[in-house]
Parts: sequence; structure tokens; C-alpha cells
Amino acid sequence: VAAEAQPEDLPLEILYEDGDLAVVVKPCGMVVHPAAGNEDGTLVNALLFHLKNLSGIGGALRPGIVHRLDKDTSGLLLVAKNDAAHLALSSALKAREIHKTYRAVARGSFREPDGVIEAPIGRSPKDRKKMAVVPDGRYARTEYRVLESLHGASLVDVNLITGRTHQIRVHFAHIGHPLLGDPLYGGKENRPAVGRLMLHAHRIEFVHPASGKIMVFEAPEPPEFLCEIEKLRR
Repeated sequence: VAAEAQPEDLPLEILYEDGDLAVVVKPCGMVVHPAAGNEDGTLVNALLFHLKNLSGIGGALRPGIVHRLDKDTSGLLLVAKNDAAHLALSSALKAREIHKTYRAVARGSFREPDGVIEAPIGRSPKDRKKMAVVPDGRYARTEYRVLESLHGASLVDVNLITGRTHQIRVHFAHIGHPLLGDPLYGGKENRPAVGRLMLHAHRIEFVHPASGKIMVFEAPEPPEFLCEIEKLRR
């Protein structure tokens, strides 16, 4: 991996930007920051091109990155433009004061219109590339509400109370409703075969670290996500 990430002229949707932070929309398929196997073409490369300043706390490969989204998850990401904002947003994240809502399509239909999944998450003992619900894992809580019943699936709103790696994907697979388009946790029978992971970070709410104002942003589901939902309505 290069010692530091380089600016790249990649398309980037910036919903909001001021001197302290930016709110951007990450497309499905884009990695957040450079790592082995993904040296360029990442969100960080795009941020370095489009934004004048980024905080240095994340180091040379992760400037500005306060929280992450999986490569195949689309949606809203908060970016810090200076170290003071980064520290404030990081501590707000730890204190669970940044509220993130995701839209997902999960397999099957739910008995209840809403629910809570509380199950500890850690590295899978069987496969180091995966996370799993394990007894000695870290506390994890996911809340969900069913928005619509689809053909063999359900459209759900998910509130992430904690932010463990792959949390939504692991939790929904754990209760027998893996997300559509998830080859890692969905199993071979995860049909219908959709063209992408059906997970989108569509709303974020937080207190601005400098002004103290409550900030709320929403990013509609991208066209290919809506297209998959449409197919499941037929």
C-alpha cells in the first residue's frame, strides 16, 4: 500500500460541506480507504481531490474518515475536515449520539412489524474473513421496522445503535433473514439474485461539533436499488 493516499478525480456526490465537515454519498462498490488490494479508486482518493482540507487523525491513508461503510453498502458518510471536528465526531459516535438509519431488503417475511436484535459480534472462529454472533463478542444492538412486504422479502428501516463491523448483515443473517445480494452472510440460497447488496445508509442525524446545531441528512436509495425493489413488488 502506498505511504499516503493520492487525490483522484473521481465522481463524488457532496450533500453538504462547511469548514469543519462534509457529508458525502458513497456509491455501492467503492471502498472507503486504501488498503492492500485497493490502493486507489477509493472514497479517500476522491475526497482528497474534491475537498481542500481533511483531518489528519486517521493517518495518511484514512484522512477525514470518522466512520466507514462496507464496500457494497451505499449511502451517507460523515467526513471531518479538521482534527477538532474529527475528535468531536468520534466521541459522539462512541457515545452513540450520531443516529444512522439504513434501508435494507431482507429475505423472507417478518412476524412482527418491528423488532430489536441484541447479539454480541466478533470474528468468526470458522472463517477469519467473516464476523459472527459469538458469546465473547462485543455488545451489538440493531433495531428495525418493516416498511413493506415484498415477494419473498421485506423492505426494512434499520437503526444502528452500535457500530460493529458488518453488524446489520450479521444480525439479520443470525435471525434467519439475511440481506439480499449478500454473498458473505446470505448463503447460496439467497435468491432472488439481485445485482448488489441491498443495504443503503439513507439518513444521518448528529450535532454539529462547532455550531451545536442538529444536522439531518437523507440520501434517497440509488436507482439500481429501487429497481431491485420494483422487481420484488411484481
